[in-house]
Amino acid sequence: MNPHLTFNLVSDVHQLLAYQFMVNALQAAGIVAVTAAVVGWFMVVRAETFAGHTLSMMSFPGAAAAALAGLPLAWGYFAFCGAGALAVGYLLLSLYGGVLESLETLLFGSIFGVTRGEVLTLAIVGVCAIAFLVVVGRPLLFASVDRSLAAAGGVPVGLLSAGFLFVLGLAVAATAQITGVLLVFALLLAPAAIARELTPRIGLGLALSVLLGLVIAWVGLGLSYFTNDPAGFFVTSIALALFAAARLARGGLAGGLRGRGAAGGRHGGGLHGLDAAGGRPDAHHGHAASLPHPAGGH
Repeated sequence: MNPHLTFNLVSDVHQLLAYQFMVNALQAAGIVAVTAAVVGWFMVVRAETFAGHTLSMMSFPGAAAAALAGLPLAWGYFAFCGAGALAVGYLLLSLYGGVLESLETLLFGSIFGVTRGEVLTLAIVGVCAIAFLVVVGRPLLFASVDRSLAAAGGVPVGLLSAGFLFVLGLAVAATAQITGVLLVFALLLAPAAIARELTPRIGLGLALSVLLGLVIAWVGLGLSYFTNDPAGFFVTSIALALFAAARLARGGLAGGLRGRGAAGGRHGGGLHGLDAAGGRPDAHHGHAASLPHPAGGH
């Protein structure tokens, strides 16, 4: 059966689920999307996006070393995200005399080759990462918003930071298997950044991040299946388009609120609970479950 996009949801989903390799790919993408969205949200709040980028670069020599040793690429991703460099990866590839799928497999991912065992591994990693964040989420968020105050309150800031970096490494390693090491940000950063553009609410932001991650991963995978083009291209393009739309929507809303605030000020009214600069909730009227919108995007 040659897959072809019909724009009939039932027919297209039936085609996507017709082959086991595609079922494995969708399951893996869903697991990775949820894990990356939750971990990525905390990464954005903590302004550690460059740490995520650095870890993604370190996963490349790990995967190349696994290929050289005849081990599954996933082992290398996870191993080297705990400690690497891009140049070492190229060196190991030059020493490898066997047949690797291609350099692009490491750089841009190979989601359609995921096995049931790898899906199970991703599920275990995802459950462990999310369980860690469920347990330490509140003190970690406290330390992320105000490190000094958290330390003064007895929160083990250093230990939490080290633990989060380890979990971030696991999320990067898992994500790199779908998007490749060069496009990790498409699933790790984009859903969280879009959610932060749309709402300062913590619970809603996390839920939106997960939903957006699933949409980006599954739609990108589906388009790749029907067009025979790389999944990483579609995943990244969808993520970029959604972020641009969210940014424009927030800019338009903020501009409208500023205009209404100026008009209200001329009539002696004014808007309560909005600051003068960006139309954001005043800190005195906010709630503990809210975060300030990023001023310029980290």
